[in-house]
Amino acid sequence: MPKELPVRKYAKQHKIVVHEWPSVGTCDQFDVGVVVSFGRLLPEDLILQFPYGILNVHPSLLPRWRGPAPVFHTILHGDKVTGVTVMKVRPKRFDVGPILMQEKLSVPPECTAEILGAMLAELGAKLLLLTLEALPSCIANAREQPKEGATFAPKLTSALRWIRWTEQNCKQIIQLHRALGKRMPLQTLWMGHTLRLLDIVEAHTILGTAENLMQYKTNAGSIHYHKDSNTLLVHCQDGLVGVKALIMKKKLSAADFYNGYLHQYVSFKSSDNAAWQFQTPKLEVKEKTSVQKKEIGV
Repeated sequence: MPKELPVRKYAKQHKIVVHEWPSVGTCDQFDVGVVVSFGRLLPEDLILQFPYGILNVHPSLLPRWRGPAPVFHTILHGDKVTGVTVMKVRPKRFDVGPILMQEKLSVPPECTAEILGAMLAELGAKLLLLTLEALPSCIANAREQPKEGATFAPKLTSALRWIRWTEQNCKQIIQLHRALGKRMPLQTLWMGHTLRLLDIVEAHTILGTAENLMQYKTNAGSIHYHKDSNTLLVHCQDGLVGVKALIMKKKLSAADFYNGYLHQYVSFKSSDNAAWQFQTPKLEVKEKTSVQKKEIGV
């Protein structure tokens, strides 16, 4: 367990013994175990040491988004409603145990994974306390997860951060940025350089009407500098997204990038030229498709 984890700091302050996984020692002096974002399969002999078993606080409405990255996939796929599930842990499989308590939460518009994660953490703490206060009753009234609607939330990989301008539409890119951008800024290639895109916005918030957007209609990856809003407008599969800031060796505003680099290759109304367009490196098919929603059997 990393030394900087808040749980370790809290335990030290309150003189609570910390056990290093997997050497947890005997647990028969405890009534119930609790795991949150643990990421390890718990052996059956460990679960059975607790009279009430082990509970898991999971930040989704199971069976939707089983797996290690439910908050990310909630934002990535544009879910309007999510929530927290308190469930009993079963050995050998993740996130399949009976539900003890569950509560829904509306996802705010333009929400990021970081904001949603904080909201779900607060809700999860509340639900856990409510569950523990009425644990025998909750266990007696536990319900199995439905077989319908089960989806898997695979872990994040660095391949997800590459924008695929010819394949992804505006909505997908914006949702990817809101889901991943704070943890791993999205990337693109330009003239052989890797650029990290720090602030991606919806183009209609800058240009307004569809008529204004149409004047920039061109090939995917093409870049236009919009001086009035200090924004790079980049064409994707079905329209434009805006880039306000990026990193190429150092942090640059859109104006810095245009004045220092882009203007050498293109004027604001120049024709397309593949040499100065944003591009995507060739990725393995497995990596490219890992962000897609996967239906799983139960």
